[in-house]
Amino acid sequence: MKKCHFRKLSFAAAFVTVTLFSNCNKAVITSPENTVDNSLLSDEPFKAYLGVNAFEWNFTSDANHGQIEESRFQTIKSFTGIRHYLDWQRIENKEGSFTYSPSHWGDWDYDQIYQRMKDAGKYVLLDLKGCPDWLLASYPIGKRDAENVPAPYGLDRAVPASYIKQARAAFQLAARYGSNKDVDKGLLLADPTVRWRDDPQNMPKAGLGLITYMECDNERDKWWKGPLAQQSAEEYAANLSAFYDGHKGTLGKGIGVKTADPNMIVVMGGLADPNPEFVRKMVQWCKTNRGMKANGQIDLCFDVINYHQYSNDGFQNYGNPTAGMAPELSDLGKVATLFKEFAKSVNGGIPVWVTETGFDVGEHTSQRALKIGDKSALVTQADWNLRTALLYARTGLTKCIFYMLENVDVNSWTQYTSSGFINPDYSKRPSADYILQTNRLMGDYHFSSTLNKDPLVDVYLLDGKKTYVLTIPDQVGRTKSYDLDLGQSKEAIIYTLAIGKDEMDHKTVSTKNGLLQIQVTETPVFVQPK
Repeated sequence: MKKCHFRKLSFAAAFVTVTLFSNCNKAVITSPENTVDNSLLSDEPFKAYLGVNAFEWNFTSDANHGQIEESRFQTIKSFTGIRHYLDWQRIENKEGSFTYSPSHWGDWDYDQIYQRMKDAGKYVLLDLKGCPDWLLASYPIGKRDAENVPAPYGLDRAVPASYIKQARAAFQLAARYGSNKDVDKGLLLADPTVRWRDDPQNMPKAGLGLITYMECDNERDKWWKGPLAQQSAEEYAANLSAFYDGHKGTLGKGIGVKTADPNMIVVMGGLADPNPEFVRKMVQWCKTNRGMKANGQIDLCFDVINYHQYSNDGFQNYGNPTAGMAPELSDLGKVATLFKEFAKSVNGGIPVWVTETGFDVGEHTSQRALKIGDKSALVTQADWNLRTALLYARTGLTKCIFYMLENVDVNSWTQYTSSGFINPDYSKRPSADYILQTNRLMGDYHFSSTLNKDPLVDVYLLDGKKTYVLTIPDQVGRTKSYDLDLGQSKEAIIYTLAIGKDEMDHKTVSTKNGLLQIQVTETPVFVQPK
């Protein structure tokens, strides 16, 4: 999966008044750090930034695709949700023949997987992607690729009607797994064919209430796959317009997500090239081809802006990365700010998600986490992934989903093939330990403010309670002593991340007149006043 790195950008930095004591390598806040304005709280709790990309086979054993493997599911529950790569083929193996529970292409039970996720309090972003074999049969031999544009060969890709087949599948998924129980039952498609004795029969269902978010394909700007797979912004907007609501209902009954469930959130496919200009062109297409709503807003064909970006040194090397880079040192924050500012200009502001980001641990890939001092690449990966989540919370994006749960090949030289959070036996790597521990400590807290930049000192708030997160934004093993002003608090609890555990280590310490001196490293440390 090839990626592009957006050009380096310049932004004005926000300043915090600090007094530095360089002779003792300390920093002390002199501004009133204990005054938190609730109006500045992020709308999203920190757990919104702790999702992971996954597949159906991550839930089941290799021997029985229809049964959840409980040990695997326990590991998946370390995260707050998943982005599920769902190949279109798996639910529509033959044109017009839909199967879900079980699927007739792989025998997975999607009803069961999604129900278990809901019961566990975890979200699912359902990403319907790829082209089924029966659609690819319209392409000449030699031009058939599952990542082709999801329309029959030869159709005008600038016209929403060309994507009606994919939009019909989106309707069926939204009708079954969305919240609308009043869908016209005559439009529900489920193939009742029984393949062998004791094979469960697929039955039409509506309004199961298991899925809130649906994404239209993946990286439709994929220039590296050639013209049969790459869409322009305008072509993808036409695609999305069919997917969203059957191009405002003009494509007939049973077409589009919103036609089935007006409450379902439609997420545009994550961009491989993180450039808001692509989205700007999509918005302009919507204004021209879908018009304006009665409230004066553009009638968009998506509810969420979505892009992918991996932190590395590519922005310093003309888009050619050689290694991963600590998130605060790369252009991750600048690009996030650019998307955030653009999103504010669209219909009064719409959410921005990052649904792929992360680091490899393979020694040779251009996205590898570095060995730093006595830290292995696995530990650096854990540090940088968690710091990426903290960065996106700090910059005000709405959701972050990491790539991905398991490795493709830890020994590969190809980027993104060793970025998994788990080992082959589904035990957790340090990255998964850190995600689970941080979610348990402060998943419901909301980002409030940043008090200092080096070390970074972020404040999170929940019902008047505070958690401070302190990190050195570097990748050389640097440390710094810091005096944290906790006001009138006489004691505080210091939480430190612990590899191989489900909870952080912690200790209670006394302050000196409300000041807590703490040694900060490149691994985040957490402080809660008592």
